[in-house]
Amino acid sequence: MSYLNQKTIKQKIHFSGIGLHSGKKVNLSIVPANPDSGVIFKRVDLKNNNIVIPNFMNVTNTSLNTTIENDCGVKVSTIEHLMGALFGAGIDNALIEIDNEEVPILDGSAKEFIKKIFSTGFDISESPIKIIKINKKVEFSNKEKFISIEPSKLSLDIDFRLKYHNEIIGNQENKINVYEDELLDIFNSRTFCLYEDIEAIKKAGLARGGSLDNAIVVKNNEVLNAEGLRNKKEFVNHKILDCIGDLYTTGYRIIGSVVCSQGGHFLTNQLLRKIFQNKENFSILEIKERNLPHTLINKSLLKSIA
Repeated sequence: MSYLNQKTIKQKIHFSGIGLHSGKKVNLSIVPANPDSGVIFKRVDLKNNNIVIPNFMNVTNTSLNTTIENDCGVKVSTIEHLMGALFGAGIDNALIEIDNEEVPILDGSAKEFIKKIFSTGFDISESPIKIIKINKKVEFSNKEKFISIEPSKLSLDIDFRLKYHNEIIGNQENKINVYEDELLDIFNSRTFCLYEDIEAIKKAGLARGGSLDNAIVVKNNEVLNAEGLRNKKEFVNHKILDCIGDLYTTGYRIIGSVVCSQGGHFLTNQLLRKIFQNKENFSILEIKERNLPHTLINKSLLKSIA
């Protein structure tokens, strides 16, 4: 059966850990879902009004994470790594059951999400996938930071650039084709921060669950984590992971070309809001094998995990 049909996971999978910012213990399960249901979060610790849809219009906070919220004020935060894993694995439909407000940070990357998703396998339906095709260039900037997306033939390309005064992070850039390139370095890359920023982050009530077990900490010209970096471009690669996860708040995979400099959750969310303000900017297409000879799932990743 075609990869161009909608997919969910074969069986329920579980994760337990702490929230990076809340510091609270949390249990999360990914549950198989029917075609055309999309990705849905359910706060199982609450009895009423506990469904939260990961849509870019429901994003209410972009400070060091992406937080979604329903009309009743029920939230789920730090969804970006899980959403990136679902996007990369080609999961169209899933129910995410979670018993607290924040997705567990695990090791700070999407590595464990990806591993378990591929281990359990896929249930491929008869329903064709839908994609968003970008028709016109759209851009958003905030001082020296900017992000843009423009039409692409059959790919989702992300060109991301970092600019830090810190000599370890420095000016990093990476460009990937999400559907064709080897992405293990992207999904294995951890969140990071500068040592001198930790006090301010803590004072803001964030990173209560942060540690060297779930984040890279850089102090001057040294990485404080004993194991060092997982790959040479781990900093920019993690930003690309965040970007992929945030792009999936559109509800569909995308065909387009993204360029981002010094961006993050805020810029990506603002770009999505701007795209969907004008129907001429995009098309939503139902894709079948006969009209698009392309998997829209990362084959290199599938082979590597297998």
